[in-house]
Amino acid sequence: MKVKKAVIPAAGFGTRFLPASKSQPKEMLPIVDTPTIQYVVEEAVASGIRDILMIIGKGKRAIEEHFDRNFELENELEEAGKIAELKAIRRISNLADIHFIWQKEMNGLGDAVLHARHHVGREPFALLLGDTLIEAGSRPMTRQLLDVFARYGESVVALEDVPRDKVGRYGIMSGEQMNDDLYLVSDFIEKPTPKEAPSTLAIAGRYIFTPEIFDYLADQPPTKNKEIQLTDAMRRMVKQHAMYGLRFKGTRYDIGNKLDFIKTNVMFGLHRPDMRKELLAFIQQISKTPLA
Repeated sequence: MKVKKAVIPAAGFGTRFLPASKSQPKEMLPIVDTPTIQYVVEEAVASGIRDILMIIGKGKRAIEEHFDRNFELENELEEAGKIAELKAIRRISNLADIHFIWQKEMNGLGDAVLHARHHVGREPFALLLGDTLIEAGSRPMTRQLLDVFARYGESVVALEDVPRDKVGRYGIMSGEQMNDDLYLVSDFIEKPTPKEAPSTLAIAGRYIFTPEIFDYLADQPPTKNKEIQLTDAMRRMVKQHAMYGLRFKGTRYDIGNKLDFIKTNVMFGLHRPDMRKELLAFIQQISKTPLA
C-alpha cells in the first residue's frame, strides 16, 4: 500500500527555548529565514506526500497562519514590485494539503501521534518530528524510508550512528543487520548507559508506521508523568510485527536545544550562496579574536 499521509507533531511547549517560545511556537523559530516547521513539511512533499496532518496545541496558531494565504501581504508585495518575495510566500500556502488537530493536554509524543488516528485511518503513514532537520541530498530522509517500506511493507525507523558516549540522549536500537544500512529491529532501549547500549544506532526522528501502531498507543500505560511514550509502544509492537531500521545517508541537525539550534543556523547560512562568503569570513575573523 502506498503511503499518502504524513503526521507532524507540533504541540509541545518548547520550554527549552524560553523566553522566545512563550508567545511564539518553537516550530516557527527560523533557520536563517525559514521556520523550522516549513523545512519538515518540504521534506514530506519532496518525498511525494502532500496530505499532512499537524498536531498542534495552545499558542500554536501562528503555524496555521504561516501555511495559509495572506492576501494583504501579497497585494503589498505585488504593488511594490517584489515579485520574488511574492512567489516565495504564495509557494508556502500551496506546498501541500495541510490539516490541523489540537492536542488539548500535553501527554507525551505517543498521545500526540494517537490524535492522528481518525485522519490516517487504517493506512500506513509517515511521522516526522519537528525538532530534527535532515539534509540527505536528492533522496530526502522520508523518501529513503518509503523505499524500504515499498519493499517490505512493514514499519521503518530512521537510525543515526552516534558516539557511544552520547547514547544516553537517545532511544537506541537492538537488531540484526541485514545489509550495510538496513536492520531488522528486535527492541529499543531508551537512553541507555554506554555499557547497556546494544548498539550506537539512535532513533532519528523519522518513521513510517503501519496503522497497528495506533492499537499499541491506545492501550499503552502512561508513565509516572502521565505521558504516553511512542518508544514504549514501538517496543511492544516489534514483538508481534516486523520493523526495520535504516541507517540513513545524510546529515541530521538536532534543533531541540539552543546550542544546536545556533549551530544549525550557522551551517544552513554557510550553504546559502547569498551569504556564505561573508558569513565564513566573519567566522574566521571571530575565531582569531580572543573572547573578553
